[in-house]
Amino acid sequence: MAKIVPRGTKPDGCGQPHSRRSRQGAVKRRNSRVSMICIAVANQKGGVGKTTTAINLATAMAAIGWRVLLVDLDPQGNASTGLGVAQSEREWSSYDILLGESSVEQAAIPTRIPRLDIVPATVDLSGAEVELVGVDDRTHRLQHALRKAPMGKWDVCIIDCPPSLGLLTVNSLVAAQSLVVPLQCEFFALEGLSQLLQTVERIRARFNSHLSILGVALTMYDRRNRLTEQVSDDVRACLGNVVFETVIPRNVRLSEAPSHGMPALIYDHRCPGSEAYMALAREVVGRLPQPRQAA
Repeated sequence: MAKIVPRGTKPDGCGQPHSRRSRQGAVKRRNSRVSMICIAVANQKGGVGKTTTAINLATAMAAIGWRVLLVDLDPQGNASTGLGVAQSEREWSSYDILLGESSVEQAAIPTRIPRLDIVPATVDLSGAEVELVGVDDRTHRLQHALRKAPMGKWDVCIIDCPPSLGLLTVNSLVAAQSLVVPLQCEFFALEGLSQLLQTVERIRARFNSHLSILGVALTMYDRRNRLTEQVSDDVRACLGNVVFETVIPRNVRLSEAPSHGMPALIYDHRCPGSEAYMALAREVVGRLPQPRQAA
C-alpha cells in the first residue's frame, strides 16, 4: 500500500506548493512496491453529493501528490462527465472491466488533472447486474480486476458507486478496504444510512472482513436550517468520531462545476465548497490505515 501522511499530520493544501517532506514521500511511493489503497464512496440514496464527493476528493488527493485512479461505477456516468471525459473517449469502461473484456490499465484514461486517471462509465453498465447473475465470483469481479492493476501505478483508487445497494455496489464494497459515506443533512437520509450500515455488516461477514467505515461526510449543510443542525447532532450522537469534523456546505459553485466538465476544486478553488473538500481530504488521508507492503 502507498506511503501515506501519518495520522494527525496536515498534508499540503490543494493548489499550494508541496513541502519538502511531501515531495520525498511521493518519491518513496514510486520507489517502493506497495499495494493500492481502495476507497468506496457509497450511499444508496441518490442526490446526497456522492459523485461530487468522489470527484473532489480524488482531485484534492492528486493535488497533494497522490497518484489517483477514480473508477466510475455508476451507469449514469456523472463522475466521467464531471471530469470532462466525453462519450467518444470512453472506448473501454468499468462495464468491460466487470465482464472481463478489458483490464484496468487498458480502460483507465488520464484526465486534465495531473496524477488523476479515471475508468469511465457508459450506459452499458446498467445491464451489468443482469449479465453478472450467472457469472462465477460475481461479487468479486472488481476486486480481481483491481488486483491485476500494475503495481505502483496508482497510490489510491476511489470508487464512485451507484445510488443503490445492488451488485455494482456490492462489488465496490468487496474490493474496498475503506468506505466514505456522504450523508445529506435531512431526515430521510438517516433511514438510508441505517440500511447501508446493515449492508456493510453483511459484506464484512460474508465477503470482506477488512472493510471499515473511514467516515461519514455531512453534505449540503445549511447552518440557517434548524433541521440541518438536528440531523447533524443526531448522526454525531449515534456514530461519534466516525463522522468527519468537516461538513460540506450547500454551495452554488459545487453545482455549477460539473456542467463545465471540471471539479469544483479546479472551477473555483476559493469557494466554500472547494475549501471544505480540501479539508475533508486532509481528514481522509489522516484516517487511512498504515501502509501494508505487498507480497
